[in-house]
Amino acid sequence: MGSMPAQPASETANLYEHLISTISTEKVCLETPSGQSFSYRHADECSGRLANLLVSCGVAPGDRVAAQVEKSPQAVFLYLACLRTGAVYLPLNTAFTQEETDYFLGDARPKVVICPPDRRNDVMALCHGHDIPHLFRLGGGENGDLMEKSQELSPAFRTVPVSPHDLAAILYSSGTTGKPKGAMLTHENLLSNAQTLVRAWHFTAADVLLHALPIFHVHGLFVALHCALMSGARTIFLPRFDAAQVCAQLSRATVFMGVPTYYTRLLALNEFGPDACGGMRIFISGSAPLLPDTFEQFRKRTGHAILERYGLTETLMNTSNPSDGQRVPGSVGLPLEGIELRIAGQNDREVATGEVGEIQVRGPNVFAGYWHRPDMSTACFTPDGFFHTGDLGRTDSAGYVYIVGRSKDLIISGGYNVYPKEVEDCIDRLEGVQESAVIGMPHPDFGEAVMAIVIPRPGSTIEPTAIRDRLQSSLANYKLPKLIVPAAELPRNAMGKVQKNRLREAHLSTWVEFVKKL
Repeated sequence: MGSMPAQPASETANLYEHLISTISTEKVCLETPSGQSFSYRHADECSGRLANLLVSCGVAPGDRVAAQVEKSPQAVFLYLACLRTGAVYLPLNTAFTQEETDYFLGDARPKVVICPPDRRNDVMALCHGHDIPHLFRLGGGENGDLMEKSQELSPAFRTVPVSPHDLAAILYSSGTTGKPKGAMLTHENLLSNAQTLVRAWHFTAADVLLHALPIFHVHGLFVALHCALMSGARTIFLPRFDAAQVCAQLSRATVFMGVPTYYTRLLALNEFGPDACGGMRIFISGSAPLLPDTFEQFRKRTGHAILERYGLTETLMNTSNPSDGQRVPGSVGLPLEGIELRIAGQNDREVATGEVGEIQVRGPNVFAGYWHRPDMSTACFTPDGFFHTGDLGRTDSAGYVYIVGRSKDLIISGGYNVYPKEVEDCIDRLEGVQESAVIGMPHPDFGEAVMAIVIPRPGSTIEPTAIRDRLQSSLANYKLPKLIVPAAELPRNAMGKVQKNRLREAHLSTWVEFVKKL
């Protein structure tokens, strides 16, 4: 199964040249609910100052710059500055604990780290431990020494030429075993995918994007922002998702992107309906499965059919329901322009239409491999160059793709990836715990939520509340188990592998009763 050939990319390889410099005008680029607005020219000048600051710190092409900061226009300008210098941008979730952040900094070895002002002392200790020479602070706006020091420098900066295969960003992702691994995304990966999405979703300079996503992962940073910046659109930049605020701002926008949780929370508002969506052109959903029921409720309430698409950290966007044409509930649409997709069975051979197999993709959107993990990078590709997504799917007679499961047991809760092995490792380290198994269970708001089955050591007892309290120092909140159930043993197959499908079946009634009480 394939798609139409991609249009040739521009000879200018640095992604920045396609995002800002060709439209450095006084047109509004980003605006905030507080009334601040930043033009494309301001974005160009601010990113130039920040680029000069990075270079003054010795940042050279290929060096990593880690940013664990709150969402703000200045954080976007920092990302653009990294592109301009040829540095590799490393966004980190502000919810990561000290232990988690320590791992990422130790693995990526950035030359510069930017953190919130209130975390300076903790992050400085980590920087000292990893011999990271430069640490700056950036708050929710202009506050912090990053912006103060950059204001002293010239806004003029000549964007560094790069090759299409030079790295632009590293985003950490993982399967269900081992530590998180850094997915290396090149300028070509990001540029080709952005150009494809702008065409597929008909973005123009007349669009207004209502942006409520975080900017430390692919959806908010690369999908939403790149589409707006590349087309010269205006972005209403919300600090976070708040259903009432989004509902109030929708009348000023034409495009909204969100995770399924955003749409269920909008539907929960009595005031949300056709009047709030009067100027909207398109609603897009991703990062987690959109329930067909949510799709139908949204269409009945607003008259809009949500466009669902499918992507991964390693591949960016792979498929999309059409902007013009039928949007099928429960389907993630058709392969995007220039991207080949197949459903493969044994020996990576394509299966027949309607049969379930692994989704495999090939194209300019597919990443360069995992940071400092050459063996793993090789193993995740087939001999003919397709990437093993680990997702199970099927296609229908019209070519629409349906995801039916995740072979790696990845949990997606509220649009965020939760890797069971990471949570299990934290639980298993606790006193009195013999072993644990973490599974994803259906949740009416988050799509999925984390449930843990814990086996106590002989002579010990399991107190779920105490375990959850002890996990809070090691895990971000969205990774914490919503329900912890003690058990005598875990079901295993003949090879000793835990059978998580049996766990889900065995504990479904307990989970349903738990959800009813929420």
